[in-house]
Amino acid sequence: MLIVAGNQCPVFNSPCREISIELHCCYNYVGDVMKDPVLVLNANFQPINVTSMYRAINLVLSDKATLILNGRGVIRTVSQIFLMPSVIRLNHMVKRPRPVVKLTRKEIFRRDRFTCQYCGRQTTDLTIDHIIPRHLGGKTQWENVVSACPRCNHLKGGLTPEQSGMVPIKPPKCPPNTATYLFGKHLNHHNEWENFLSGW
Repeated sequence: MLIVAGNQCPVFNSPCREISIELHCCYNYVGDVMKDPVLVLNANFQPINVTSMYRAINLVLSDKATLILNGRGVIRTVSQIFLMPSVIRLNHMVKRPRPVVKLTRKEIFRRDRFTCQYCGRQTTDLTIDHIIPRHLGGKTQWENVVSACPRCNHLKGGLTPEQSGMVPIKPPKCPPNTATYLFGKHLNHHNEWENFLSGW
């Protein structure tokens, strides 16, 4: 991929003469590369975030972070070569609360492994069921919501487990806030992160 003179450089955010990118896989355009996820480690190597390639490169160039793991190729400018990071480490410790899993439809499905919690069928066609219905005071919280296929959700309706005779396969609970779970959804495409996630 080549950016000709006068175009905006995606790395330095300024007009550039020329920049070419060598990759280990194919991308349609430079923008794809700059959006690639990069794992961010705190100064003590605790995984704390996933950022974009664009942001990661800027952190490294501004001496706010150090490249820990490469493996995606290089970015070549007229006079310099920059490794494309997969994992970076902040040079100074950042104090921040431990990340938690946000309660969203997508995360409920992920927690339940895209499996209906009533019939056990694995599918991407899922709905959210409140075990104790909302009209009976049931709250939208991890312990009261499960993934349900449309059929099971319809059968249960607005009834309680006692009234419907339908009980979740396993008691629902908040997912663990371990690094492996928080950032594990990226491992299918970035399995090189695994050693940096385990144990946190």
